[in-house]
Amino acid sequence: MTVRRTTEKRNWAWNLAVGVLKPPILASVRRDWRDGEKIPATGGCLVVFNHISHIDPLMAAHFVYDHGRLPHYLAKSTLFDNKVLGGFLRTVGQIPVERLTRNAVGAFDAAVAGIREGKCVVVYPEGTLTRDPGLWPMQGKSGAARIALETGCPVIPVGQWGSHELLAPYAKKPDLVPRKTVLMKAGDPVDLSDLVDQPHTPAVVGEATDRIMAALTSLVADLRDEAPPSERFDPRKAGVRPIGNPNEKPRKPRSGR
Repeated sequence: MTVRRTTEKRNWAWNLAVGVLKPPILASVRRDWRDGEKIPATGGCLVVFNHISHIDPLMAAHFVYDHGRLPHYLAKSTLFDNKVLGGFLRTVGQIPVERLTRNAVGAFDAAVAGIREGKCVVVYPEGTLTRDPGLWPMQGKSGAARIALETGCPVIPVGQWGSHELLAPYAKKPDLVPRKTVLMKAGDPVDLSDLVDQPHTPAVVGEATDRIMAALTSLVADLRDEAPPSERFDPRKAGVRPIGNPNEKPRKPRSGR
C-alpha cells in the first residue's frame, strides 16, 4: 500500500480530526488500499465512491487522506444543525446538502466553487446507501455528473467493499470482532471529455452518470471477484424509499386534537 503525504495546508480542525479519528480506525479494521495514487496530487478533482455503510465517509476520508488529499464532502444538512458539530464541519470545509429540496442547488454551487479552488471533493453518486439487495451500486443521481460536466475536472472512481461487515446498513452497533478488512480501489479517471463541451441536457447528464456508475460497478466487481447484476437496481421502479431506512415503515402523522 502506497501512502502519500498531503501538501495541503491543514487547520486546527483537520489536525484534531486526524488525531482523534485515525487511531480507532487503524485499530478497528485492516486496510487493503489499491491504486490510490490515481487521485491527483494537486488541483480540483471529484472522487466518487459506492455507498454500503454509514461508516463509509470515515473510511473514504482515510483513503483519500492516505493518498495526499484533504477530502471535502457533500454532507447531510442535518449534521450541521448542532452548533458545535456544524461549526466543526464547516471549519474542515464540508458542504451541507439539503436532500430532496430546492436548496440542494446551493450544494452544487459550493462543490463547483470548491473544485475550482483546487479542492478534492468526495461524492456518493447514489445519494444514499445502496438499495440493491446484493449491495451492488444502484442507479446514480445526477449530482456528481453535473459537477463534473460544469468543471471539467478529473473524476476518480473508487470502489469499496467490506465496510458493511463492520457496520451493516442501518445497524446501530458495529461488529468489531473479528477484525474486518476494508478494500478500496481507485480507477482511472472517468472519460467525460466528449460530453463536457456539449449542452448539459438531461440526456448528456444521464450518459455521464451512467459512465460514472459503470466505472464504480466494475471496480466493485473486481474487489468482490463476482459478476454484477446485468441491470443496476432502480429504487423508483422497485417502490423503495429514496432516503432513510427502507426497512422501516413510514410513521403515521399524528392526529390533531
